[in-house]
Amino acid sequence: MANVKIVTDSNSGITQKEAEEMGISVIPMPFVINGEEFFEDINLTQPEFYEYLKSDADVHTSQPAIGSITELWDKLLADGSEIVHIPMSSGLSESCHTAETLAKDYNGRVQVVDNQRISITQRLSVLDAIKLKNEGKSAKEIKDALIASKFDSSIYISLNTLKYLKKGGRLTPAAALIGTLLGIRPVLQIQGQKLDAFKKVKTMRKAKEVMIEAIRNDLTNRFADFVKKGEMRIFVAHTDNDEEAKIFAEELKENFPDIPFLYINPLSLSVSCHIGPGSLAVAIARAL
Repeated sequence: MANVKIVTDSNSGITQKEAEEMGISVIPMPFVINGEEFFEDINLTQPEFYEYLKSDADVHTSQPAIGSITELWDKLLADGSEIVHIPMSSGLSESCHTAETLAKDYNGRVQVVDNQRISITQRLSVLDAIKLKNEGKSAKEIKDALIASKFDSSIYISLNTLKYLKKGGRLTPAAALIGTLLGIRPVLQIQGQKLDAFKKVKTMRKAKEVMIEAIRNDLTNRFADFVKKGEMRIFVAHTDNDEEAKIFAEELKENFPDIPFLYINPLSLSVSCHIGPGSLAVAIARAL
């Protein structure tokens, strides 16, 4: 059986150092900031990114160059291996569709997984892929398993400001102004395909209550069977808000003592540029 190599992108939150330790490859996502191209975790750190955001720099997400993807694939395939490529959700980026198109020229040796994950849930997909690889599964078998569980996750995000939704064109200036004047703090959700509104609250305390209740509802209803099997996991993410994330993690552990807590991670910069600093997020996902 061919050796399987795992590729993801930096939207997973996996750093280059972590990738080396895990034995995988991470494609750095590019960003155009004030007309200059940067690459996440290569020449753009999380603190530097938030400094640009706070200074009202012109920040745009971008896609990895086609050549950088195929060059990596060719290198990994040279010894006869297969590849499982796990990009961010196709509902949030065209990079997945690009990879799927490129993979058609590789005669099944590159399996692109569009399992609707991003950031902390995408990281779990990578961990699942490593586990399945170690169990002797082929690239196609790993892809099929990840696709079968693609909707078995939820992310809820509380924003600190409406400024970046407005800046990115996802909120009209008038709506942003009204929201700011009223002190509205939106809670958003990612249920696979895209970032959507969930609820509007006025304080972070209330936002955390809403997110905890949403998680409780998902565990009780949508994922009840997986809870019984011990397959659900819970995580916390944030944008430049590490201390609050640690506090929130402890609250979640108290509320859901029977659900294993895996990690706290920064949200991917591709999401962060649309929601800005100071956010908190909670996610649950099924582990394979």
